[in-house]
Amino acid sequence: MVLPSTAFVSIGSNKGDKVANLHLAIACLDTHPLLQVTAVSRFYKTQPQNFANQDWFVNGVVKIDIDSPDPMVLLTVLKQIETQIDKQGKAFRFGPRKIDLDIIYFADMVVKTKNLEIPHPRMQERCFVLQPMCDIGPAVIHPVLQTTTQALLQKIEKQENQAVIALDEED
Repeated sequence: MVLPSTAFVSIGSNKGDKVANLHLAIACLDTHPLLQVTAVSRFYKTQPQNFANQDWFVNGVVKIDIDSPDPMVLLTVLKQIETQIDKQGKAFRFGPRKIDLDIIYFADMVVKTKNLEIPHPRMQERCFVLQPMCDIGPAVIHPVLQTTTQALLQKIEKQENQAVIALDEED
């Protein structure tokens, strides 16, 4: 018996019915035989980063248990779900997309390969990751920076004004 590993996955969409895209991705995660969704953050409307000339995103974070100690297994599942939901994919890096799934944390692992970096290398710069992450894991320790997710959010909120707006239930 393999003990499940806990991971946090950032989810985002800025094409089509954004909220429906996130719900579909969560359902795909939760029905996968290796995965179980254990928590979902609120959703947030957020400004695009890196390429500003596109629609705003809706972002959130999902906490999952995975029956594998290998983060590459999770990465493969996430890429399959992205392709399933958005067959066209994004036209270019940081461009518009129906769904984007990124591993933020995987257990307390630090991984740096050509295809995967954990913890996510830019998470500490992004309110759209940190705010929803704090909804479900504020005390999670960043294994490289050795500080809580809540402390990372407080630090970035003092440095920059990134618009992160909680969606109401009706949105």
